[in-house]
Amino acid sequence: VRVSASKAREVLNLVRGESYGRASEIIAFSERSVAKVVGKCLDSAVANAEHNDQVPAEELFVSACYADEGATLKRWRPRARGRATPIHKRTCHITVVVSRYTEEELERMAAQDALRERTGASARAAVSRRERVEKSRAAETAREAEHDHEHDDGHDHEAVEVEDATEEAVEVEDATEEAVEVEDA
Repeated sequence: VRVSASKAREVLNLVRGESYGRASEIIAFSERSVAKVVGKCLDSAVANAEHNDQVPAEELFVSACYADEGATLKRWRPRARGRATPIHKRTCHITVVVSRYTEEELERMAAQDALRERTGASARAAVSRRERVEKSRAAETAREAEHDHEHDDGHDHEAVEVEDATEEAVEVEDATEEAVEVEDA
């Protein structure tokens, strides 16, 4: 493959040890250009396992993958004053090895899938969210029920409370003035 081994290893390190489905997803969303080549190698290895060994793709995982140095193409780049400097166009050999999960791992994965379907991790999250929303709406309804008058468009609760406090303060001042006048007389 006409890419350096170090660039190919970055993608291969992501898929090593993953199931075939998960590895395909990782490769599909990888932004590296070498990911397409690695994807083709992975698909080829899985197709070989399915055809030659009759192993379903769901039971396969990437057991090993590596990129070895290939031949280096040596080219020349013209530079200033008639000189030339070498360019090394590196290549690599990509190897992807897929293996079948053991029976114990397959049983464990099947049990996890059954548990996930039965309990429904996303269903539990939806139920939890529904309960929180109902609780929040009940609290909002209680606040509205506590609030016992109708609203006008220009009505402001804080202004009403300030006006009430001002009226009470004026009444207290009037009462103290009357008490002072009574004492003077």
